[in-house]
Amino acid sequence: MSPADKGSRRVLRIDHRDLDFTVRGGPPGAAYVARALSNEVSPNIGVGFARWEGAQVAWTVLYDEVIFVIEGCFELQVGDELFAVTPGQLLWIPEGTELVYGGHALFGYVVHPGNWKQLHGLA
Repeated sequence: MSPADKGSRRVLRIDHRDLDFTVRGGPPGAAYVARALSNEVSPNIGVGFARWEGAQVAWTVLYDEVIFVIEGCFELQVGDELFAVTPGQLLWIPEGTELVYGGHALFGYVVHPGNWKQLHGLA
């Protein structure tokens, strides 16, 4: 038996078009996020997709995060520095970073730990 066949742990293929996106910012503009892996699948990492349509969302990350752009241009403002990220590029964002998410893009994200909301008393 391969590791992918043991118990409830199995390989999953997830298409962003099958997910329910929720509003996470705007107006102006709009921002939508869809978690692709629940904590029941993995409390270790959180994985999902987001679509930014000109919204600017300020946040201090409570986890380590990787953002990889699929289409468009994602923008991340950290202090005076602006990162413009295009398809084929990714960002590494360490826990505790104060930032503003922005731009016009479809992107994927990975956060660690995946159960950060529970760990910070937000769930």
